[in-house]
Amino acid sequence: MTQSEMMPALTQQMQECIDACMSCHSVCEEAMSSCMQKGGQDQMQVMRALMDCAEMTRICADMMMRRSPMAADMCTICAKICDICAEACMAMPDDELMMRCADACRRCAESCRAMAGATM
Repeated sequence: MTQSEMMPALTQQMQECIDACMSCHSVCEEAMSSCMQKGGQDQMQVMRALMDCAEMTRICADMMMRRSPMAADMCTICAKICDICAEACMAMPDDELMMRCADACRRCAESCRAMAGATM
């Protein structure tokens, strides 16, 4: 049995969700770095949301890539965390990076919700 017979190809929807997760992961990491440079107690809640989101999106993408049977459940959780992170980023409407992060989080949440409803 070849590897392609053992592991089915990624669907276009899965690949799009993986891409959305990795894009969100990247911008969350960038935003987290920016928050660390700014410092301040008001940044702590946003940083927690960014850390959670960065980790979850990476894990979610990894699970989809390896066709984990738990990937759909992980996508559900990922969508919730992305929603929370988007809201946290929106608390800084004057920061262009945070607005980009909020947009990436919303796109990822939407894609993950769609994947959670799909059969993997």
